[in-house]
Amino acid sequence: MLIVITGNGKGKTTSALGQAFRSVGDGKRVLIFQFIKGPWKSGEDNKEIWPKGFELRKGGLGFVGILGDKLPRAEHEKAAEKTLDEAFSELQSGRWNMIILDEINNALALNLIKLEKVLKFAEECWARKIDLILTGRDAPKELIEIADTVSEVKEVKHLYNEGKKARRGIEY
Repeated sequence: MLIVITGNGKGKTTSALGQAFRSVGDGKRVLIFQFIKGPWKSGEDNKEIWPKGFELRKGGLGFVGILGDKLPRAEHEKAAEKTLDEAFSELQSGRWNMIILDEINNALALNLIKLEKVLKFAEECWARKIDLILTGRDAPKELIEIADTVSEVKEVKHLYNEGKKARRGIEY
């Protein structure tokens, strides 16, 4: 099954993590790759609380071109490509029942990786009967069209728009 979780609202990663929790609770093995999140610590990084069968790997180097990002774009591209290559490698391993590519839609919208490669990844997941969840804003129409389920998280109101900072355990 291919699930796409997109939109401008808060909760795309949270939704994917909830699906991961449900799957490992049913005895499945779930691997998450994060494509943008990277250098800062998030609640989901706490390996001591991970359930059996769950793993999360950060491949991103942080926000691209905003919020004080000073890294050359080429470094972000290299990190995203490396993360997707690692996902392909893990897909081939046969160890996982579900793979989540968190914020991959953002990486696509920023042209850090090629859509054709993500479509190939989705095709290989389907052929191997591995569930795939793709998260992030601005999901491309090509992914929406082939997905089995698409959810759009709509922002109605957010404290960030009132100048409040992100809170640990809530936004990250």
